[in-house]
Amino acid sequence: MNIIYTDVLIIGGGLAGLRVATGVKERGHDAIVLTLVPPKRSHSAAAQGGMQASLANSKMGEGDNEDVHFSDTIKGSDWGADQVVARMFTHCAPKAIRELAYWGVPWTRVKKGDRTAIINAKKVTITEKEEAHGLITARDFGGTKKWRTCYTSDGTGHSMLYAMDNKAQEDKVEIHERLEAIALIHDNGHCYGAIARNLMTGELVAYVAKATTIATGGYGRIYSVSTNAIICQGIGQAIALETGVATLGNMEAIQFHPTAIVPVGILTTEGCRGDGGVLRDVDGYRFMPDYEPEKKELASRDVVSRRMTEHMRKGKGVKSRYGDHLWLDITILGREHIEKNLREVKEICENFLGIDPAEEWIPVRPTQHYSMGGIRTKYTGESQTLKGLYSCGEAACWDLHGFNRLGGNSVSETVVSGMLVAEYISDFIESDASDIAIHSTKIEYFLDREQKKIDELLARENGEDAYELRRAMEQIMMDKVGIFRNGKDLHVAVEELEKLYKRSKNIEVFRSKSRAANPALENAYRTQKMIKIALCVAYGALLRTESRGAHSREDYPERDDEKWLKRTITSWPNENQTLPTVTYEHIDISAMEMPPGFRGYGKDLTKHNPITPVRVEQVEKIKAKLEKEGKDRFAIQEALMPFKEKLPKKYQGRNERLGENV
Repeated sequence: MNIIYTDVLIIGGGLAGLRVATGVKERGHDAIVLTLVPPKRSHSAAAQGGMQASLANSKMGEGDNEDVHFSDTIKGSDWGADQVVARMFTHCAPKAIRELAYWGVPWTRVKKGDRTAIINAKKVTITEKEEAHGLITARDFGGTKKWRTCYTSDGTGHSMLYAMDNKAQEDKVEIHERLEAIALIHDNGHCYGAIARNLMTGELVAYVAKATTIATGGYGRIYSVSTNAIICQGIGQAIALETGVATLGNMEAIQFHPTAIVPVGILTTEGCRGDGGVLRDVDGYRFMPDYEPEKKELASRDVVSRRMTEHMRKGKGVKSRYGDHLWLDITILGREHIEKNLREVKEICENFLGIDPAEEWIPVRPTQHYSMGGIRTKYTGESQTLKGLYSCGEAACWDLHGFNRLGGNSVSETVVSGMLVAEYISDFIESDASDIAIHSTKIEYFLDREQKKIDELLARENGEDAYELRRAMEQIMMDKVGIFRNGKDLHVAVEELEKLYKRSKNIEVFRSKSRAANPALENAYRTQKMIKIALCVAYGALLRTESRGAHSREDYPERDDEKWLKRTITSWPNENQTLPTVTYEHIDISAMEMPPGFRGYGKDLTKHNPITPVRVEQVEKIKAKLEKEGKDRFAIQEALMPFKEKLPKKYQGRNERLGENV
């Protein structure tokens, strides 16, 4: 029995996982990172456009602060986010980005004087202040009042990941590559690590830890077309679900990015539109101002994706053998700008489409992109139901994003949640609560159980083909649980996925029976887990009879704050059940700093909760009273919804900006 002990086990080697690892190492604790691929090949590298942080250095960011960022985030979430978590995040984002700069991220900087930009398809001159020269700049992104998205051309995730990995190497973080966590070790409501499989040798290893963190990213590959890397299969969420104790939150909240290239689904960053690019239809007509006159192409992602789909349904899409699409026009930005600030987009277009985006329009359509749902956690990142299990980044439902994420808030969340969770984990493992109270026979039980599952897979004959089941699942999700949803399709999706899940219990490993370096074996045991995740998404979407953020029901177009202002909580307590167990977590309006309101897109179809006007009146009275007393925005915010005491002391200090000294 191969057992490896450590203080903290981190499953996932992307930005969130590495940031947790460096954080606990700096507190003096051992950490091991398990990763499918070398960290520099993690999906975090695919983030192009930027990281949101309210620095307010650039001319177009003047007046930005934590309050504005918070407001944008809550509106973007369609009031589904945890407002305390959102406050913690917006407060710490400026600290995280400056820390990354110190570690070597070459953020694009403000250059004093005049510069030309494209705003609303027109050239404008922006004059940057002399005192801002050399500070981190920002670009425009969807759903924001200010230019807040800090960037390094359009390779932001790449730059951040390389700097983060270098920091992990400097801190001597132990990284175990080509290992996959296939089950969590747990006993009496406490997680003690994971069983991992060496993808090269096939050997199973037990990692025993005081605290375990899942930072494996999203589950986009349950769809047939996704901007996600092929390793984003939801296995981290699945192994938490399979404990029967840990819960998942808001799994039906799936974001579709407006501008993935056709047909392969590779992302072209929101920075294309943030920098001034526009969307055009089959006639070359710029249609978004007709739908969203104020924000146009820079409405929230869920809104733009729906408007594009509506426009194609009207017959305004461009016909192709891969289905209808629309055009993304960045030619108006000019070659110099594209080759400097959108060079990854240019390379993608050249390599996958054979076009020059400085001369030709890019064929795009909305494609699955991000998972707002994940392992449900407290604000500390710890599972609400399984002690010692933590999660952060896209793998988690920390609930920063609610039912729709703003562009640039995801890579920002990875490092902000990572640095905070590292502190909470360190506090936990320095307490008696983290003592490892598990017998070696229990560890052996989990090892033997997982080995038996693999043995049975390899020995089975005349069974199901995992590749066929997986393709069927992907198509069901794409066709019936997509941008627009309805009860009829969702009923069918759940029924068909349940049948696939039952069939998946009889999977046979075809093509190769090798225990080592065998993709067929890996696909076999992953497929059943992926179908479970797909069922959580589809079943949650079926039961939620409203439209909120990225969850859009054609048969229930209203956002129903009276019945549905709550999080979907999914669990799988009995391994013999064929559907997840769904319960709900109430979101308390009376504790909100920012009560529910109108997002500002299209018609207001909100069915308001009767508590909302009461809380609105309370908030306005508190604000008026404190403003009359001459209190500043910090005192007003603290009176409305305290949050700073929840932060580690080292991160409680105020952020300094030009014109706002601390």
